[in-house]
Amino acid sequence: MKTLLLTIALFSFTYMANAQTKEPAKLLRHAVLLKFKDSSSPADVKKVEDAFRALKSQIKEIEGFEWGTNNSPENLNQGFTHLFFVTFKSEKDREIYLPHPAHKAFVGVLGPHLDKVLVLDYWASK
Repeated sequence: MKTLLLTIALFSFTYMANAQTKEPAKLLRHAVLLKFKDSSSPADVKKVEDAFRALKSQIKEIEGFEWGTNNSPENLNQGFTHLFFVTFKSEKDREIYLPHPAHKAFVGVLGPHLDKVLVLDYWASK
C-alpha cells in the first residue's frame, strides 16, 4: 500500500511540475542589419544606436531587444556592421510598432546615415 501511495504521489508531483513548465509561446523576431555611410562619423553612428535602443522604452509592444556590432572573423558581413534584434509577441504588436511615432522618429535619425538595410522577420522555432 505504501508503494502504491508513493507511486501516486510521485506521479502527481511530476505531472504538476510538467504542467507548470509549458513551452513558451512562439515569438516574432525582427532582425535589422545596418550598413552606415562612409561619411557617417562615430558620433553619428552612436546617435543612431541610442535612438534605436530608446525604442524599447517608448513602444510597449516591444517584448525584447538586443543589439550588437559585427565581430565575425569570416569577413562575410558585406559592410553591415550593426544588428538590432526586436522581439514581439504577435504580428499585431509588430503592426503597432512599424508606424509608431517613436519608430518613425528613429527612421528620421537613421536616414541620413544609412547606406543599406536588411530586415528579416520570422517566427522563432526551437
